[in-house]
Amino acid sequence: MTTTAETPETPETPDLSEIRGPQKLGPLTPLVGEWEGDIGVDLSYHNDDDETSHTSYFEKASFSPIPVQENGQQTLWGLNYSMTAWRHGEEGMDPFHDEIGFLLWDKINGQVMRNVVFGRGIAILAGSDAGPHDRELHFDAKPGDPSYGILQNKYLMERAEIKDFTSSFTIVDDETFSYTSDLTLRLVAAGVTMHHTDKNTLHRVKRFHPSEA
Repeated sequence: MTTTAETPETPETPDLSEIRGPQKLGPLTPLVGEWEGDIGVDLSYHNDDDETSHTSYFEKASFSPIPVQENGQQTLWGLNYSMTAWRHGEEGMDPFHDEIGFLLWDKINGQVMRNVVFGRGIAILAGSDAGPHDRELHFDAKPGDPSYGILQNKYLMERAEIKDFTSSFTIVDDETFSYTSDLTLRLVAAGVTMHHTDKNTLHRVKRFHPSEA
């Protein structure tokens, strides 16, 4: 009896866009690089005009990986970042908003964190639960919270106290992300509580690569 050798099946060539390595940065992985966005909208109180109004803006953002951080048994991977915004028509002048900080990923505990400092004398550590492949990340903080809290200088505390901070980053696709940010403020002089909100959509203009100088 004759037997015919079976031809081994050739494995299909995988779609390179679907191949993912360990992704130590977890859900922060898509943010690495430099970004620009030109459809920003800021809603805030303007002291000079004594009114709350909208401002449109152009923005630049940069996210770069940092060395692994180890707190005892806790391991954090993350990015240092900066976001700077100019009002439309004032791109050649001083920016009206600037922030620097870290985005951190705690894989074991399933947490993302945004450790941000604003040039107005405000520091916030915000965070929430997250999975390694989540496309929408939430960063929340409240004054007095022992983990995710808010600090601000005495002047602001007496006149425009921050009562709540909520923010989210949404990965739209490999080259686009959007964000929203909301500060709830108690304006002492006016005796009211108001929201200071920002939102924008940014597009990647540069990827980082180890071969770059």
